[in-house]
Amino acid sequence: MLGLKLVHLIEKHSQDIAQSLMVKLRTSERTPGYRTLREDELRTALVTLYAHLGDWLLTKTESDVERYFRDLGARRAKVGITASEVAWALMMSKSQLWSFVYRESGAEKALELYGELEFLETLDRFFDRAIYYALLGFEQHMHLQKAA
Repeated sequence: MLGLKLVHLIEKHSQDIAQSLMVKLRTSERTPGYRTLREDELRTALVTLYAHLGDWLLTKTESDVERYFRDLGARRAKVGITASEVAWALMMSKSQLWSFVYRESGAEKALELYGELEFLETLDRFFDRAIYYALLGFEQHMHLQKAA
């Protein structure tokens, strides 16, 4: 299945994909708060996401995704990164993968193309949930801060 091949290709190139995204996050006008994160912290978070993409898409449960991205949202809120920056960073993460997949896939046959599109749809749903849960974690942190 082409989808699994693409997952393995992404995992294999996770360091390069993460490095490229890190540069974009640190220079984008829409994510200035990411300049305040330690470089090693940001790199680790991005590599972890990309290097274990197969696990995220195939074996992690909805509650695993919720727990991780709620925590991510809360951590970003704690250091002053806004909800819109968190959302934009996750959208950039997804866009980075789309660009990599289109560059590397070279699908020529209709069946391969169908498998690729199925994979991309799964990837898209994953990042949509990631954004949602990260924002929930962000909001929860902000609510706790106001209550304190």
